[in-house]
Amino acid sequence: MQLSFLRPLYQRPGPWCSVYLDASMDTEDAHAALDLRWRGLQRQLAEQGADEPTVAAIDRVVRGHDPLPGDYGIAVFGAQGRVVLSEYLAAPPRRDLAAYAPLPHVMPLLSQRGEQVAWVRVLADRTGADAMSVSAGGVPRRAHVTGRESFPLRRVKPGGWSQSRYQRAAMEAWHHNAGDVTAATVELAERVGAEVVVVAGDIRATGMIAAQMPARWQDMVVRTDAGSRAEGADQSLLDDLTVQTIADLADQRVTAALDRFGIQEDVGAGLDAVVAALQRNQVDTMLLVDDPSADGQLWIGPAATDIATDPSQLATVAEPARVRADAALVRALVGTDAELTVLGPDEAPQLVEGVGAVLRYVDPVTPGRGGV
Repeated sequence: MQLSFLRPLYQRPGPWCSVYLDASMDTEDAHAALDLRWRGLQRQLAEQGADEPTVAAIDRVVRGHDPLPGDYGIAVFGAQGRVVLSEYLAAPPRRDLAAYAPLPHVMPLLSQRGEQVAWVRVLADRTGADAMSVSAGGVPRRAHVTGRESFPLRRVKPGGWSQSRYQRAAMEAWHHNAGDVTAATVELAERVGAEVVVVAGDIRATGMIAAQMPARWQDMVVRTDAGSRAEGADQSLLDDLTVQTIADLADQRVTAALDRFGIQEDVGAGLDAVVAALQRNQVDTMLLVDDPSADGQLWIGPAATDIATDPSQLATVAEPARVRADAALVRALVGTDAELTVLGPDEAPQLVEGVGAVLRYVDPVTPGRGGV
C-alpha cells in the first residue's frame, strides 16, 4: 500500500485530532443518530484536551459532508484549527473513535482501505466508449469518447455492386473509432498509473481496442463482453467482474510481499528489528497484522527516522515523545517512502509480534542476510 496520500499529516506539527464516525444514512432518524454520535466524540476530544478551533473545524466537515446512500463512515484528521485530511470509508468503522495525540491515528483508516489498486474501465461499442479510472488513492475520473466516424458503422447485407466498398468502409470506421477510444484509455491509464485495464462491451470493439493498446499495457488488459452502453442496460455483471479483477490483483500483491519476506526471513521478525531497519531507512515494505486492540508504544523525535523502542536510543533528540507504536511506524514509513501491507490475523503466522519488513538493502549492520 502506497502511503504518499498521508504526507500532509506529517508536514505540520500536532497534536492531532483523529475522528472515525459511522455516518450511515440508512434510517429515518439517521441525521439525529449521527448528531448524537458526533456530540459524544466531541466530548471525548474535549476531555482529552483537544483545542476548540480544531474540533470546530472537524465539526464543519462532519456536518457539511455530502451524504452517501447506505452504510458508510468518515475519517477526519485535524490540527492547529484546520482539517488536513478527510476521507469517506466504504463501510462504517469498527467503532466510533476520537483521539487527541501527538501523531494522527491512521491505522483504522489503513486497515479498512486495504490494498489500493489503480484501474481503468472502458465500456465500448462501435461508436465510442464510456471510460472511468480510479487512482490508488481512490480519486475517480470519467471520460466520454465519441469516435470520429459516424457512417457507415454497420456492414451491409450480402449483395449489390457496392457491397465490398461498404464492408471496407465500415471496418475502417470501427478501426478509427477504436483508435480514438484506445488513445483516451491510455491517457487515463497513464494519469492514474493503472495496474489493470478492463475493456468491456461490444466484442468486436473490445477486440480492436485491446489490439491497439501499446505493448506496455497489453499484459494489464482484461477483456470481457459483459456490459452494454445501451440505455437502461444492466451493468451488474460488469461491476462484479471489475470488483473481482481488482480484488484478485490486490491479493496477488499481498502474496508477493509475503513471498519476498519469506525469502528474507532467515533472522525472524519483530518490533525491535523493524524499528532498527526504519532508523537506517532500510525498509521497502512493512508487513503489519491488523490488531485493533494493539496498544504498544514507541519513542519518536522530529525526523521520520527518529523512532526507537527506548528513549536512550534517541540521544540527539532533546525531548523524545512517547506515542502509539502503529502511529510511529506509519510516520516512519511515510517519511522514508516505504510501503505498508496490512494483513489479517491468520495471513502471516510467521510474523513475530505481528510485524516484519522487506528490506531495500543489506549492510554489515543488518542482522542475518536481509530479513527482519
